Amino acid sequence: MNFRTLVPISKQVHNQIDYNSKLLLLGSCFSENIGDKLSYYKFQSIQNPFGILFHPKAIESLITHVINEKEYTEKDIFELNERWHCFEAHSSLSSSNKDNLVSSLNKATQSLYQYIQNTSHIIITLGTAWVYRFIESDIIVANCHKVPQKQFLKEILSTDEVEESLANICSLIKSVNPKTTIIFTVSPVRHLKDGFIENQQSKSHLLTGIHRLMEPRKHIFYFPSYEIMMDELRDYRFYNDDMIHPNTTAINYIWSKFTETWFSEITLETLIKIEEIQRGIAHRPFNPNSDAHQKFLQKLEEKKTVLLKKFPFMKF
Repeated sequence: MNFRTLVPISKQVHNQIDYNSKLLLLGSCFSENIGDKLSYYKFQSIQNPFGILFHPKAIESLITHVINEKEYTEKDIFELNERWHCFEAHSSLSSSNKDNLVSSLNKATQSLYQYIQNTSHIIITLGTAWVYRFIESDIIVANCHKVPQKQFLKEILSTDEVEESLANICSLIKSVNPKTTIIFTVSPVRHLKDGFIENQQSKSHLLTGIHRLMEPRKHIFYFPSYEIMMDELRDYRFYNDDMIHPNTTAINYIWSKFTETWFSEITLETLIKIEEIQRGIAHRPFNPNSDAHQKFLQKLEEKKTVLLKKFPFMKF
């Protein structure tokens, strides 16, 4: 007897991810989880140059500025609590020095523009349809940076607004890289600060917007991270202590589903080899000077050499 339901996912036979792929990850904190996995397994990837972005409008604004090669100035930043912030970026980019922040924003813009032009796959993870509009400028922000809430209006993007925003994102990306594959997914992280019902409403708007836009013939796909968490892993043992974020077991499971869907058999075999090396690097011997450990290190170096000949971009 099967005590759980499985989300059916068809394996991609075209546009697969391999070690020649260049991947860009944008979006909510769940994109960081997948991005960390790609980094661990030595893929050519970068994640969230502007930090975590939770909603479609924030990602649309970022892509618009990057494609238009915007140059950030002091007019785009503000000071609060002895640090300088930008409403278009996550607080991870904030700095105590305003010049450093402006420089970081411009460097991130330039590098991201170059990367978008050459990337093979862009994975966009959407977290919420709830947004905050800064009253003073009437602009939807990516991050409030702990500015008093009374200075914002809280709104939810309609399904039409989500679809329009995602369509703009795809159009902008395709204008400079028409061959890239775009993979949308919805974060399984529950935004319960918005409310239980409000979180479900938000996720439904994101899902509807994505599925209206999804078009495999245009290389626009959807991966069901949210559905896997809600249906296959519908138990609090798969959450962290906050009962909101997926724990390591859940992340590993969703990652395995992603690899089964998007990776070729050859790529999966390479993953196993890299896992062996990574575990070897992490191994801490009882006696580092023993003959056995020296032989172990020699074999480890041999495994690295074999992989580096095939994939010289890897660094261990």
